[in-house]
Amino acid sequence: MTNELPWPFAGRVAGLIAGEYDLAGSYHFDRLVETLPEVVASASEMVSESTGLQLPGAPDVAIVSRREWVDRNIGGYTKLVGDALPAFRADEATPAEAISRRLVVTEVGALLGFLSKRVLGQYELVLPTEDDADSIAFVGGNILSMERSNQFSPADFRMWIALHESAHRAQFVGVPWMRSYFRGLISDMIEHSKSSEGRFGRMYARVRDARRASEPIIDERGLMGFVASPAQSEMLDRVQALMSLLEGHGHFVMDRIGEQVLTSQGRMSAILKNRRNDPRVQALFRLTGIEMKMKQYDEGEQFIAEVERLASLSLIDAAWESPESLPTLDEIRDPQSWIRRVG
Repeated sequence: MTNELPWPFAGRVAGLIAGEYDLAGSYHFDRLVETLPEVVASASEMVSESTGLQLPGAPDVAIVSRREWVDRNIGGYTKLVGDALPAFRADEATPAEAISRRLVVTEVGALLGFLSKRVLGQYELVLPTEDDADSIAFVGGNILSMERSNQFSPADFRMWIALHESAHRAQFVGVPWMRSYFRGLISDMIEHSKSSEGRFGRMYARVRDARRASEPIIDERGLMGFVASPAQSEMLDRVQALMSLLEGHGHFVMDRIGEQVLTSQGRMSAILKNRRNDPRVQALFRLTGIEMKMKQYDEGEQFIAEVERLASLSLIDAAWESPESLPTLDEIRDPQSWIRRVG
């Protein structure tokens, strides 16, 4: 039997879930295509001036449909998995490995389909592509939907999300080692996600212990955290610490600049925060582990704010010096300990 990862199936699963917004094919969409590159160029200049991180050149700007966003991400995952797990794609595999692959791509497809209905923009140098393009993709239908349903000023809202993605670009382009370090973490996670001896015993013990303690069986890290070995749990903590820093810094930069140049900044920020905390999707977030990402926003923003309050915002620059300077997950939750270590 063939053992190539069935990524096209993940795309079909995602497509069934994603759907599309009615105005995605209208002249409003065409207007987005015309204007967003200029908005991103302006946002890049403001982010570079605010953070001190250099942003050479200009990124490619793509306005895509939900399904196109899914396909772009699947392309990146395919290359990432292929780079990290050559043995997992071998010509021969056990039935258990074949079943595991299909479960993985089905879960990926379902998650991408769900996320494609919510994501607004994505800086894409994080995931590998064929040419490693320095690009930002905006999901046009979702932007139009948010503007219409919340009566946002299109000019303000588009600049606001461009600021956020430009902040992420600054982190991965302006910090020379960041991209390889991030990909190394993800590759390690994938490498250790293969079935390991004792996994089912660990799962049983966690169910038993959670029931005894009257705690949720699946915590904020979702199914990945539920099946993780001790080594994988340590990697998850490192990934969460890094993502908390990057997301918190990105939101801080977006909001700080937005307060200066956008009249509707406060209202947009409040509505987007409520959207992240919508109780109707919390159960799904917990199951899939997306809750961890939601928590990253809050903990990361609190970390940045506390560093500014206890020391100065310029101290954040110390985090970009080397991987060893990055805050740990414990330090994200106790900023003063990170300040003592690096400040």
